[in-house]
Amino acid sequence: MSNVIVTIARSYGSGGRIIGKLVAERAGVDYYDRNLIYLASDKSGIDVRLFSEYDESVKKGILEKIGIFGDGIPSERRKFSSRENVFRYQSDIIRDLAAKGDCVIIGRCAGWTLRDSGHKLIRVFIWAPHDKCVKTVMDKFSVSEGEADKLVQDIDRHRQEYFRYYTDKDWRSAENYDLVINTAELDAEQAVDRILRFTDIVKGR
Repeated sequence: MSNVIVTIARSYGSGGRIIGKLVAERAGVDYYDRNLIYLASDKSGIDVRLFSEYDESVKKGILEKIGIFGDGIPSERRKFSSRENVFRYQSDIIRDLAAKGDCVIIGRCAGWTLRDSGHKLIRVFIWAPHDKCVKTVMDKFSVSEGEADKLVQDIDRHRQEYFRYYTDKDWRSAENYDLVINTAELDAEQAVDRILRFTDIVKGR
């Protein structure tokens, strides 16, 4: 039996994480975000710090650069700690969770990973104009406009590079999604309503 899986990709500062959590709460289904890291670490035996370092990024993390994992991970496990294997273990967890029941999964190329899973997949991209995302980050973290601007640009660039590295696709392209939502036009509750209406349509097919 196929499950309904909502995957949410999001530009930083657009409110995608909040919207995803609200969708899961209102639908009464499981919600997966950073907890995927811990689940994948438990399954693989790879240090959770590596999953955190590679989370939605293909850049070499600071822990890897300074060689901390040389002492932190047993030698028999080091060969399993490439970013490709970290991604593979995380993808395995995503498939396992999707098979267990309806759920919402945030980021981490989940829509791509589940593309041939046979589940009723709803791939959502949530974004907002750059200036709105910057304002949201300024308000949330009490940082300057320049700091917020750099944060938004850096995180979105990492997400774009991560998506392209593993899928060879453009992260922002509408062709990768079933539903695209601009949170400059819809507030969080309206966005949730739209996703749930779309979910009802998919369930009825």
